[in-house]
Amino acid sequence: MKILNVESRFVPFSALAPFLLIAFGLAWGIFVLFALFPERIVALFGELSGNHPLFILAIYAPAIAAFFVVLRYAGPGGFRRYLGRLLLVRCPAWGWLFLLFGIPLTYFTASALRGELSMWSFPFDSLGSLLPALLLTLIKGPVEELGWRGLALPLLQRKFSPLWAGLILGVIWGVWHLPAFLLSGLPQSAWEFAPFFIGSVAVSVILTSIFNASGGSILLAALFHFQLNNPIWPDAQPYDMYLFALCALAVVWFDRKTMLSREGGVAEVVPGEEI
Repeated sequence: MKILNVESRFVPFSALAPFLLIAFGLAWGIFVLFALFPERIVALFGELSGNHPLFILAIYAPAIAAFFVVLRYAGPGGFRRYLGRLLLVRCPAWGWLFLLFGIPLTYFTASALRGELSMWSFPFDSLGSLLPALLLTLIKGPVEELGWRGLALPLLQRKFSPLWAGLILGVIWGVWHLPAFLLSGLPQSAWEFAPFFIGSVAVSVILTSIFNASGGSILLAALFHFQLNNPIWPDAQPYDMYLFALCALAVVWFDRKTMLSREGGVAEVVPGEEI
């Protein structure tokens, strides 16, 4: 292992531990506060919802954890290069096609399987209501990717093939969401956790392939996450999760040369690391 310089030090695999401790500790700690002191929290911050400030803080926990870890090990210079991965946009056509068209097609197909597609209508009646909803979606869930794909996935791919790294991160990602299913007032409280967990693992595998094909783009991961949460698409739980699992199998077969090879994964957190 070669240290590059004082402000661009190697981010070691062991950095995964403090990342997970902060990401889980902050997010789950907030949910514990809600569970133990619901009346006080509501009095201070309002009723729990998907736009509650503490809920958004919990969503930001993986990004906060990643920022802490990258600054700790790579310094300001390395941190700037890490954020530079937000500018990576090159990806094979199939990745962009899945991101732009495959995700909505999955939701609409799942809605048809659920027998509700004929009842679907565009959920916004004006541009004035659509744009704020899209903006809120963009600044919530996609920010997680600064941690999950920005830090955790490259570190896991130093030890595991992309397939195994994607599966492991999918399990971690799914479990991290568990408290949201236990508190009323959040969208997840109306869903079943088991299909969501399966879908999280499947989506993690799909996103791992796209992430590696893009050279480690955090931007594409964030856009992928945005598409998963896009308020335009119909709520097709749990069929959408099962369809994503089928898509994951297809992606692994299509990209098997990369997904099954230890050399196929992007392992740099900070571009230019020698690992």
